[in-house]
Amino acid sequence: MSEVVIKYKDKKVLEVLKDFAKYFEFTIETPEIESVKNKTEINGVTIVSGDSSIDTSDLKEIFTGRSFDSVKVRKDLWDRNK
Repeated sequence: MSEVVIKYKDKKVLEVLKDFAKYFEFTIETPEIESVKNKTEINGVTIVSGDSSIDTSDLKEIFTGRSFDSVKVRKDLWDRNK
């Protein structure tokens, strides 16, 4: 069976597609709400939300009292030598 993914902004489009499904004999499957909520795609890279149940208290000791400048970190560590 062939499969097509349709992205839409207006919920009315889904209602129209459901009406068409009755006449043209195709099915509409919606993805799981949880997976859609937790995943975002930016430039083809899937970003997944962090797990809030993970204990990060050990990291507090490492980073407390340190002054990190995000611009300097990006410049120093992420600089690609061309």
